[in-house]
Amino acid sequence: MKKINVALVRLLQFVVFVLFTFMVIAYFGAMVLLPLDAIAMLIKLMGVIGLHGFIGALIAIPAVGYLCLIVYKTPGLCKMVVDTGIDLVKTGKLKVEAFNEMVDAVKA
Repeated sequence: MKKINVALVRLLQFVVFVLFTFMVIAYFGAMVLLPLDAIAMLIKLMGVIGLHGFIGALIAIPAVGYLCLIVYKTPGLCKMVVDTGIDLVKTGKLKVEAFNEMVDAVKA
């Protein structure tokens, strides 16, 4: 019976590990994809106005680059975004390690 309990705790530990891994990848992936999505939406918007996609890209890329520069120069904003992701990683690590104590308790 102890082996089944240990296996269940390890299974839940793996599920929590996968969940936090997905959240960290989604968080940092969103930080990369937001500017790219803004560029794509501006190109489509300029296509609706009547500008060709290439001309729209020539206008949209510097515009989004300037917005990214403003975000970068905002004091503490980039550090806060990165620290939030790092805190997510630390929280996940602590939660996964907490399962080891449960395994020790089940084995005893």
